[in-house]
Amino acid sequence: MVTRVTAKKATPKARSTAQVVQKSVADAVVGTLGLHGERMSKVDTAWLRMDTDSNLMMIVGVWVIKPGIRYDDLAERLEERLLRYPRFVQCAVEDAAGATWIRDRNFSMSNHLVVEKLPRTAAKDQQKALQDRLAKLCMEPLDRTHPLWRFHLVEHYKGGSALMVRIHHCIADGIALISVTNSLMDGGKVPPMRPTRLHPHGGLEGAEDWFEETLLKPLTSLAVKALGAAGEGAARSFDMMADPQKGVEKGLHGSVDAAKLAFQMVGDLAALALMPDDSHTSLKGLPGKTKRVAWCPPLPLAEVKAVGKALNCSINDVLLSCVAGAIGEYLKANGELTAGKEIRAMVPVNLRPLDQAYKLGNQFGLAPVVLPVGMDNPVERLYEVRRRMGGLKGSMQPLLAFGLLAVAGLLIKPAQDAMLSLFSKKTTAIMTNVPGPREKLKICGSTIEESLFWVPQSGTVGLGVSILSYGGGVQFGVVSDATLCPDPQRIIDLFEPEFAKLSMVTMMLPWGE
Repeated sequence: MVTRVTAKKATPKARSTAQVVQKSVADAVVGTLGLHGERMSKVDTAWLRMDTDSNLMMIVGVWVIKPGIRYDDLAERLEERLLRYPRFVQCAVEDAAGATWIRDRNFSMSNHLVVEKLPRTAAKDQQKALQDRLAKLCMEPLDRTHPLWRFHLVEHYKGGSALMVRIHHCIADGIALISVTNSLMDGGKVPPMRPTRLHPHGGLEGAEDWFEETLLKPLTSLAVKALGAAGEGAARSFDMMADPQKGVEKGLHGSVDAAKLAFQMVGDLAALALMPDDSHTSLKGLPGKTKRVAWCPPLPLAEVKAVGKALNCSINDVLLSCVAGAIGEYLKANGELTAGKEIRAMVPVNLRPLDQAYKLGNQFGLAPVVLPVGMDNPVERLYEVRRRMGGLKGSMQPLLAFGLLAVAGLLIKPAQDAMLSLFSKKTTAIMTNVPGPREKLKICGSTIEESLFWVPQSGTVGLGVSILSYGGGVQFGVVSDATLCPDPQRIIDLFEPEFAKLSMVTMMLPWGE
């Protein structure tokens, strides 16, 4: 009040000087708080802060490409397509209040696309050399003074090329990155960009913006239906949350739906918080600082479909059952008793409408999948997996897990670590099971023959499992902590035999009338 009166009586020169000082102070405060640029969402901030000495929050992938591609051609493609996404030219700058996306004024493609040379080996050992190099890259932090991504091109690999990809999880989740990588392909188009909010609102309005962006938008009817989670009632209830007036107009019926949803959410939240620790095995414990990577040749997808159809199960049921069987056999080979044991794998579940997959950031939940690794009978294990997956279809747990990640992003790091450790204590593996394109893709005129990627393991989780269907095949890959699982290839080698058991069963079924 006093300031305003004084300012009015001041001379024009004094008022001008005061305005300059005021602007300088404001700029200093804004700079201190990190508010220049675009503020990072709370969920993305949580991922940025989750890096540990044992687990870096990077999505890691590898492509095998034939014939080989040239560095210059790939660099040109990345310049044309990838850099159209602002996130890939922005640094993530942390501050006391969170983090901000700020353009890298010293951006250079040479910092993000590098040529790798594998050790000279026999042709049959090239895959092992590539796996060893990728394992080392899994534990090599990205340079935070530049945008958090890097591509590593092996120009001579099995008569073609290999491309190893590392992208920090704070940039985007796997679904969004699939859209990004599709835009890099021959004939691919860069999708429309979402508008950038350079100056987000503060105070209560800012909190409302965060709530809308972080929680409400992913919970639209399209997202719920994409989950197949809660039916029309839940979809209407989320619509009502986003638009209260619409909810009022729907009257009592909307209230009943909201009550049902609230009841379900309370139950699922309790189930998420109170779920017991999974069985103790050698795959669970305190991880070290070294990774191992392995993957198998593709299985024909048509054969997997045929087995699923014959046994009245989904492709997903068949693959998860084979994973459970392979892990169980691995543990038994290590001398462990597996009878009655089960391990929990957290599976990312997309929460964004598929037509908005191009929007970067993280919009996914985590669904807990318990694998019966102690069941020896392959058919019994398959139907148990089917039963458990069916039980998840009506669960809101993925949505709640997303909300917990958002809340974690608001906390100081020790509190965030404590909250997120609840997941890792109850979990042995992080698993992705992604259906890829039916036809093989091309980049720079060459064909991507194999495609694999892994999402990061958080906390003390030491096992990452990837199942990816692509180009008519299905590949199984594992990234593991070397202390807990020093030779993941042994798990990989057991995957195909487990599938063969189910395939043999289908051949013994009665055919025809």
